[in-house]
Amino acid sequence: MTRAAILLLAAVAWGQAPPQYTLEVVANGMRFADGPVWSLEDFLLFSDTVTDKQHKFTPGKGVSEIGSHAGGTAGNAYDEKGNLYTCEFRERRVIRTAKNGKVEVIAARFEGKRFNAPNDVVVRRDGNVYFTDPAFGNQEDTRELDFYGVFRVTTRGQVEAIAKWKTRPNGLALSPNGRTLYVSDSDGQSIHAFDLDRTGAGSNERVVISKIPGVPDGVKTDEMGNIYVAAKNVLVYSPQGELVRTFQTTEIPSNLAFGDPDFSTLYITARTSVYRIRVGVKGSVPYSP
Repeated sequence: MTRAAILLLAAVAWGQAPPQYTLEVVANGMRFADGPVWSLEDFLLFSDTVTDKQHKFTPGKGVSEIGSHAGGTAGNAYDEKGNLYTCEFRERRVIRTAKNGKVEVIAARFEGKRFNAPNDVVVRRDGNVYFTDPAFGNQEDTRELDFYGVFRVTTRGQVEAIAKWKTRPNGLALSPNGRTLYVSDSDGQSIHAFDLDRTGAGSNERVVISKIPGVPDGVKTDEMGNIYVAAKNVLVYSPQGELVRTFQTTEIPSNLAFGDPDFSTLYITARTSVYRIRVGVKGSVPYSP
């Protein structure tokens, strides 16, 4: 697919009338693009999970490869210090890469057993790390855990299970104030929420969005608390769980990230390509911009 802008009409109104929006291709030729995250150095980092490579898109400069992970690379997140957290699904662990390049494994086992295949990750401002651990395809064959987990790595480096599911958690995001953790349930076609206390511990699990069209994957929130879900298309829900807007995409989306210097562009990874849409609202960030 050539780099181009495609004019589409939103399927559901946002405000007074259904506005038009531009869906622009910024990267293509990927095998399975996932894990987008905006860097404080003003570029979008994302993974190609099939080739185990990480790429970056810099506005005005294009796409370049920045590294590879033999252990696999899926979800990514930055903390407010600029450290990069990556889910290595083949090695079944979560790593942290410091700005100087030093790599540290922050989660590899739970109660002596290896994780299934860490998928997505987010970091709260206070340093609490949250990640999902589903298993898809042949990842099922090597499972040691008898559940699919939503995990927390505390600020002291301890690994705790926030939830143990029989269905598979996938994407996750924090609310603007960092007090709610949203997790997509790919099998249940729903979004669950957990209350987070001051220490980062999760409680009060509940379903806030149900009957999502398609298979929900990546999740993000904007500064108003709206919840963006990558599923059949990109679906936007109010904090109360009401569908308020749909962005139609030409490929099934896998994940989402807000970016650009004003943080008002939504980047979408969708199988072979990465897209962007100017949405006119800022994304919420788990770190200080």
